Amino acid sequence: MLDDRHAPPIKKSKNDDEEEEDLNDANYDEFTGYGGSLCAKDPYDKDDEEADAIYEEIDKRMDDKRRERRELKLKEELEKYRQERPKIQQQFSDLKRDLAAVSEDEWLNIPEVGDARNKKQRNARAEKFTPVPDSVLARAAASTGTANTISDRDQKFGGLNTPFGAITPLGTSTPSADIDMKKIGQARNTLMDIKLTQVSDSVSGQTVVDPKGYLTDLQSMLPSHGGDINDVKKARLLLKSVRETNPKHPPAWIASARLEEVTGKMQIARNLIMKGCEECPKSEDVWLEAARLMPGDQAKAVIAQAVRHLPTAVRVWIKAADLESEIKAKKRVFRKALEMIPNSVRLWKQAVELENEEDARIMLSRAVECCPTSVELWLALARLETYENARKVLNKARENIPTDRQIWITAAKLEEANGNIHMVEKIIDRALSSLRANMVEINRELWIKDAEDCEQAGSIHTCQAIVRAVIGVGVEDEDKKHTWMEDAESCAAHEAYECARAIFAHALSVYPSKKSIWLRAAYFEKSHGTRESLESLLQRAVAHCPKAEVLWLMGAKSKWLAGDVPAARSILALAFQANPNSEEIWLAAVKLESENNEFERARRLLQKARASAPTARVMMKSIKLEWCLGEIKNAHTLLQEAVKHYPDFAKLWMMKGQIEEQNNNKELAREAYNQGLKKCPRAIPLWLLMSRLEEKSGQLIKARSILEKARLKNPQCAELWLEAVRVENRGGLKNIAQTLMARALQECPNSGILWAESIAMEPRPQRKTKSVDALRKCEHDPHVLLAASKYIFWAERKVAKAREWFNRTVKIEPDLGDAWAYFYKFEQAHGDEDSQADIKKRCINADPKHGEFWCQVSKDIKNWRLRTEQILPLVAECLPLPT
Repeated sequence: MLDDRHAPPIKKSKNDDEEEEDLNDANYDEFTGYGGSLCAKDPYDKDDEEADAIYEEIDKRMDDKRRERRELKLKEELEKYRQERPKIQQQFSDLKRDLAAVSEDEWLNIPEVGDARNKKQRNARAEKFTPVPDSVLARAAASTGTANTISDRDQKFGGLNTPFGAITPLGTSTPSADIDMKKIGQARNTLMDIKLTQVSDSVSGQTVVDPKGYLTDLQSMLPSHGGDINDVKKARLLLKSVRETNPKHPPAWIASARLEEVTGKMQIARNLIMKGCEECPKSEDVWLEAARLMPGDQAKAVIAQAVRHLPTAVRVWIKAADLESEIKAKKRVFRKALEMIPNSVRLWKQAVELENEEDARIMLSRAVECCPTSVELWLALARLETYENARKVLNKARENIPTDRQIWITAAKLEEANGNIHMVEKIIDRALSSLRANMVEINRELWIKDAEDCEQAGSIHTCQAIVRAVIGVGVEDEDKKHTWMEDAESCAAHEAYECARAIFAHALSVYPSKKSIWLRAAYFEKSHGTRESLESLLQRAVAHCPKAEVLWLMGAKSKWLAGDVPAARSILALAFQANPNSEEIWLAAVKLESENNEFERARRLLQKARASAPTARVMMKSIKLEWCLGEIKNAHTLLQEAVKHYPDFAKLWMMKGQIEEQNNNKELAREAYNQGLKKCPRAIPLWLLMSRLEEKSGQLIKARSILEKARLKNPQCAELWLEAVRVENRGGLKNIAQTLMARALQECPNSGILWAESIAMEPRPQRKTKSVDALRKCEHDPHVLLAASKYIFWAERKVAKAREWFNRTVKIEPDLGDAWAYFYKFEQAHGDEDSQADIKKRCINADPKHGEFWCQVSKDIKNWRLRTEQILPLVAECLPLPT
């Protein structure tokens, strides 16, 4: 009997499908044991399936989390691989891109590729030709030629009836003639000609194909799109994918149509956009694009459909009106549109523009009812109404739009236009109060811009009232002066002179004793005002700032230039009372008298000045007056006294030496210069005068040594280097001059006068290169610009370019007299009388005082009374022509 606790073992049936466990050594591992699943023999139920699904979801989620990092890493590895092993196409892509900028001439000038063959291939042995015997040629001709005689055999057997048999061998090796390619080509051309002739004539008699223009037409059938055809194909494929994925996406249809339009396939583009209209009937952009692509009447039909689908689309209605050619039809379209969209400001504006004044006023009355918040419509209606009605319109506008400043400004302009000047200030003040009450920020920049606009419109009082009202808004007390001066300059730059004048007036009322503000206001009036406005301003200025000498002098000069010499004298007399013993006022009085031929009065004034306010300048002016009047003895006496009291004033020694040179006393002149150089070793003009004196005496070596000594005492002085170079050039020693110039540019690399001289010294082919170097070092130096104008453009007959560069030069440095003189000489050669008069007028306004040639003429004693308009032609006459 069996024990229940020990059940008998279950025997497996031999037909069991389960696989036996693999216990081979190959499936055994010392660490993990036998391979395979532990639960392989267990049944696969729902729990197992659910667990597998959960694990699969977890694996999938983990894979998604790592995917971004994995793809990024893969992308980096790919980029690294591409950088290390780029395609040949990528290696040459930058060079291929640069080919777009290669001109036709550059392409033709590319040198031919050299012969890469080796020596044996290049120097091949000459071919040897052996003459062929005539017998061979005759045999060949006989075998390929055509017989024109019948042999006895042929005659005997009946001509061409050759007996069949062993006489004529059978086979396909009968010799035939060679193929003649030339004849085949001719035959092909003949066949082509026949075909074209057949096609060119149709039943109706009209020519279908032009045989002569056939190839020309083929040449003209090129795609209008200049891009790569592969890019077009890719774009087309991409856009097709977008359309199919999301057919309700309007930009996809528009982009597809435009792509076909660019590539010249208009019909396909139209078909696509119409399909887009079907798919996206509520898209304005698609309908407008369709209307643009369609020809005339079809475009109208498309817009009609668009209006049915989108009756409230403003742009569609405007496009519909644009497609109409007659004004009446346009009006009809706009009126229909306004029935559908009565609150569209844009439609009202377009509709009003087509009407006459009376109809426009009626329409605007209706427009402001429909669009009560549109400022433009209210202001347009006010402009068309009478004065009384305009006031009512503007009052209604203020009620509807209490936060807009333009309505208040228009009201002020309206009152000014109708003569109510006293109301303007009140309206602007009320405007600021009302806007602040409605929590509107007062932006002073915008208000000042409005003031400028008012001035442009002719409303001067309104613009001044705006400036007075807002100029102090939001400005701290310590910044007021600086900010107001900037505002005035900005207005002047925008040609809003009345605004600038109002700013100056306000600033002067706040700071009446500020000399700098009075000066700026005076210079402003001098540039942009009248003589009367300048003089009235200066009268107020000297009343508030009596110690400001420059204001007195400006007033006196204004009177003198107007020809009122007694008034100028009285101003200077008042100036003397306010500023006793002022050197500037003494010298101004002397100049006034000497310019008006009152030489005795000038002498007496100078004598008083020397007694009460003796200065080096007063002494110099006294000596110069005597010298100019020819009183050399008096000048000598004054010079002796002056150099005792002011030995370190270099101009006195210079005048002493020049007077001696004028009297041909070279030894005394040399002595004067030497004494002056002992006292003033830093006076560069004194060194130059000394050197030129020796050069005139023929002592070139001595002149050279003087300049060397001067450079030792005054290192990095461009004027001394320039004179040294010119001394060598005048002496004919070009090589030494070139060497000196190179040393000079090393020591003074940013000196414009040295670079200008180096451009002049270069041969014509090298001047352009030198000027480029000069402009790189001294881009805004007037001497370099002048040299470029002369030698690069004028000498090469580039008239327009030369004129442009002369203008640049005088704009950068209006005080350079040489630039004005060269410009004037250029206009004499290549311009007309108007251009010459313009240059002269601009030069007089600039009143230049400097320049090598200018100073030679203007400071010559013979020309001491000449003015700018007389000096300019004299300087231009003595200038050398650039070659």
